[in-house]
Parts: sequence; structure tokens; C-alpha cells
Amino acid sequence: MNIKNKLKVVAGGFLALTIQVACYADEHHASTKSYKVTDISPSIKLLQGKGGNIGALVGKQGILLVDDDYGEMSDALVEAIQPLGGQDKLAYIINTHWHGDHTQGNKVLGHHAPIVAHDNVRQRLLTQQEIALFGMTTEPYPEVALPSVTYHHKMNLYINDEQVQLIHLPGGHTDGDSIVHFKNSNVIHLGDHFFNGFFPFVDVQNGGNVVQMAKNLRGILDLIDEKTVIIPGHGPLADKADLVAFIEMLEGTSAEVKALKDKGLSLEKIQAKGLSSQWDSWTDGFLNTPMWIGIVYSSL
Repeated sequence: MNIKNKLKVVAGGFLALTIQVACYADEHHASTKSYKVTDISPSIKLLQGKGGNIGALVGKQGILLVDDDYGEMSDALVEAIQPLGGQDKLAYIINTHWHGDHTQGNKVLGHHAPIVAHDNVRQRLLTQQEIALFGMTTEPYPEVALPSVTYHHKMNLYINDEQVQLIHLPGGHTDGDSIVHFKNSNVIHLGDHFFNGFFPFVDVQNGGNVVQMAKNLRGILDLIDEKTVIIPGHGPLADKADLVAFIEMLEGTSAEVKALKDKGLSLEKIQAKGLSSQWDSWTDGFLNTPMWIGIVYSSL
């Protein structure tokens, strides 16, 4: 079967579960119009609203934001950064990838600071995008909401006595993922390469792959020690042990699905069989086991 037909088969399985997944998504992204702010260090804060986790670096040279949530949260985000200096003190906005729960705030905050992202994020936001799994279509962003500074492999920003290093991890969650390493503070924001404690959404339709995600994360473990504070794209703050557990889940579930696929089982039969019980706790998010199996299956 060629890749195009394989994708059609997988998409069919995905769409059959779209309504169920939407319910999980609604439960995970609870409606809120405010932010929980957590101090990570004197200069770095975590802001948690409705969408992806936001990192904020604060100092005399202004505010650097990593991601900016859904558009409906923009007023609340503006209010949340007011004690940090306010939107007029924004110096940079980094988009870890193109998904709307991390970038829709660009449309408001992009009036105040340049947006930085991987080359592919700008290309994605310039054109209509689709995530069939959730029945979502994203229209092109206006110019003010587009990244005006892009990079290909790695880049550095120097602000507030901090070296902020952006590193592209290819073909993991999407085709345009960045991780953001606050090197001096030993803090790292992994974007949606890391969902702490539950199965992640991997956008296979738009360049993501579960197997590659695991390889990418293995490849950056040397950047992280036992004292590193890890900001996941979704979920609570984490440490290296949490990240290693996540990598082992990606590798372990992929190996189980691959073994069954190699035996000739269809996606539907693998979903009916399920995974080992050791992965049961990872359903405490917005993807259930059959949906996760579908994502892994398509990655293989």
C-alpha cells in the first residue's frame, strides 16, 4: 500500500473518533479567562491559561514570551503580563510551532514585538492549514501575526542577561518545532514535544511523527540535568525524570504497535486489542488509548 493510501486508512480511523477526541480536548482545555502565574526563577515565569504553557523572561530589557495561547485569551494575557511591565515592554514573542493554541495571541501581541519562529512556522501561518483529526481549519494569519524573524536550525537571542537558544527539532510534533533553552537559568521550554504525564497530540498530517519525536528528545537529553526546570507544552512543570518517562512511553507504545502491525493486524484490530496496562495512566489527558494507537500507527 502506498503512503497516500495508508494515510487515507489512518484518517478514516481518526475521523471515526473525532467527536470523542473533541470531548477529551474540551475537558483538557478547560474554559478560563485568567492565568495561573508560577515563578520558576527571579526572571522566568510560567503562565497557564487555556492553551499551551507560556514562558516569560522578564527584565530591564523587556519581556520575552514563549507562545501566546488562543486568541480568546489575549485580553487575559495582556492583563497577566501587566505586572511584568505590560505589553508595551514586550521585546520578543517566540512561537514554538504553528498551532493556534500557541500562536493566536500573535494577532494582538504582534503589534508590540517581533515574532520569532522556525522557517516552517511562517510558511504554515501564511497559508490555510487543516488538522483533520479535530476537524479544524486555520485561515492565513495577517501580516502583524506572522513571524518576522525566522531561522533554520539554531539561533540565539541575548536579553536580560540570558542566552536564549532556539533549537529546531525536525519532524516531531510538527515540521516547525522549536525548543527554547534559557541556558544561564537552566530552564528549557520544550513546546509540544513534551506533554507531561499524558499521551501527546502528534500532528502526523503536518509533518509530525511519534518515532522521530522520541529520537529528538533523546538527542537533547545532554542539555538537561537533574536541576533543569522543564516547561512542557501542556501539563505541569517537569524535571528530567518526567521527560525520560515520557520518552520511554513514546518508545514503548511505538514498539507495541509496531509489533502488532508487523504481524499484519489492521489499525482497527490493534485499537481493539489495546496497549499494555503499564500505559493506562497516560490517558489522563485529552487522548484515549485508541486515538493514541492511531497516531502511532500512522507514524509507522
